[in-house]
Amino acid sequence: MVECPYFEHLLVIPRLRVQNANAISSPLTHGFPSMTAFIGLMWALERKTESLGLGLKFNAVGVVVHNHQEQATDAGRVSAFCLTRNPVEKDGGTAAIVEEGRIHLEVSLVFALQGESLSDAQAAQECATQVRGLISQMRIAGGTVIESSASYRRQQPYVACLTGDAEGRQRVFDQLKLRLLPGFALVERQDLLERRFQEMLTSSPQATRVDAWLSLSRINWRWQAGEGQPESKGKWQHDREGLGWIVPIPLGYHALGELQEAGSVANVRDRDTPFRFVESLFGVGQWLSPHRLHSAPQFLWYADSHPDEGLYRCRNDYWQQPVDEYNFD
Repeated sequence: MVECPYFEHLLVIPRLRVQNANAISSPLTHGFPSMTAFIGLMWALERKTESLGLGLKFNAVGVVVHNHQEQATDAGRVSAFCLTRNPVEKDGGTAAIVEEGRIHLEVSLVFALQGESLSDAQAAQECATQVRGLISQMRIAGGTVIESSASYRRQQPYVACLTGDAEGRQRVFDQLKLRLLPGFALVERQDLLERRFQEMLTSSPQATRVDAWLSLSRINWRWQAGEGQPESKGKWQHDREGLGWIVPIPLGYHALGELQEAGSVANVRDRDTPFRFVESLFGVGQWLSPHRLHSAPQFLWYADSHPDEGLYRCRNDYWQQPVDEYNFD
């Protein structure tokens, strides 16, 4: 069974403003960037911190969204991306418009870390400040990090230590998730996809998991007649009752062919790295308020790659538990 890698510290980078992030997360979905983009950011950060000698190991990443603004027109049932006009070509002709979805975000990033230097409170705070400085120079899902001096003073990065007993770790996480409010965290709900698939098989034996995924990606309305009443006496009902904020999401990539040697494929970005053609993997996610999470692994995402099987996937260990009213005191 695949599980989130072990970690003892959480590095929180609160309230990052990202401008013009990529809103086309896959060939079939749009809106919030794919979680593969944030895992890629995590790996890039690990390389940069290693070059600085910080000795940090990044194991997983969680994202809490506080605000978003997709750059699209609001035209009723049909919307379109707000596109930019490219500069004219050398001959003065008009350049072609390439559809490019963009979204403005305000997010908090939570990294699961391991590192000897994090045991000391002062050294941990210095590491958090350095990582925050590195992120300000990087791209997040293709978007630019916008600095805000006022919010930066109020929202300093910090490290939460989870090295105590179970009760102490839970207390630290409860404090952390309240500091991330208001906002929403994305978790994986593969269980809902499997449940919908089994429900569809009862009435349509030829149904596939793609049909179940498409069914969960939309709101399905049905006319429900009342018991003992004429057919005209009833009401419209949808199938989202009790499901929450469900969305289709990309989960990674699957290989379409064998791994090609470095430099053997023309027009690739990196001629020093082996190359492989892939297609997107899809699943179902759910947006949850952080106060509904019971532990850190529930909203952390990590890589699960199996090159021999051609599978490059990101995973999340969310499991549903009874939701009790949270005591904010």
